[in-house]
Amino acid sequence: MSSLNEIKLNGRITTNWNVITGGPCSGKTTVINILAKRGYKTTIEHARHYIDTQKELGNAVEAIRANKREFQMRVLEMQIEEESKLSTEDTVFLDRALPDAVAYYLFLGLDLDDELINAVNTFCYKNIFVLDPLPLIKDYARREDKKAQLKIHSLITEVYEMLPCKVTQVPVLPPEERVDFILESIQQ
Repeated sequence: MSSLNEIKLNGRITTNWNVITGGPCSGKTTVINILAKRGYKTTIEHARHYIDTQKELGNAVEAIRANKREFQMRVLEMQIEEESKLSTEDTVFLDRALPDAVAYYLFLGLDLDDELINAVNTFCYKNIFVLDPLPLIKDYARREDKKAQLKIHSLITEVYEMLPCKVTQVPVLPPEERVDFILESIQQ
C-alpha cells in the first residue's frame, strides 16, 4: 500500500502541458472545447469517455461505476496511455491529468497503488489551472452531490499544490473569459 507521501517532487519529465482541472461540473470540458476551437491541441476527459465506451457495449452506468477500484484503474490506464503518447515539447491542454486520479482515489477511500504513484511521478506539467466549481448539474455520468463536488475539488487542489508545478485558480467567469484568463496567465 502506497501513500500520498510517496509522490516525489523531483526527477520528473518536464513538459509543455497545461492541465485544466477542478471538481465535477467546473467547466473543464467547456474550456477545453473552446481552446480546441481556437486551434490549441487538447485531450479528452477519460472518465466520461470510458463510461461512454462501456455504454456503447451495452453496460449500464451503475454497473460501470459499481466497482470503484476497477473504474478508477481503467480511467488511469487511459490517462497513462494518452500522456505517454504526447510530445513533451508540444503545448497541450489536458482535460484532467494523472494527479487527478490521486484525488479520486482519496475521495473514494482507495489505497494509492504503485501504478498510480509511478504514473503521477512521471511528468511535471507546465501549468495547472484549477477551475472554481460551477452550479452542479447531474447527468448520466456525473453522479456526485454538492458536498462530494466540493470535497473532490478540495482534494484536487491539495494534490496539485503538492507538485512542483505552477497552480492557478481560475474564477467563475463566462467560458470565453475563462479561456482568456488562462491564456493570459500562460503569457506571464
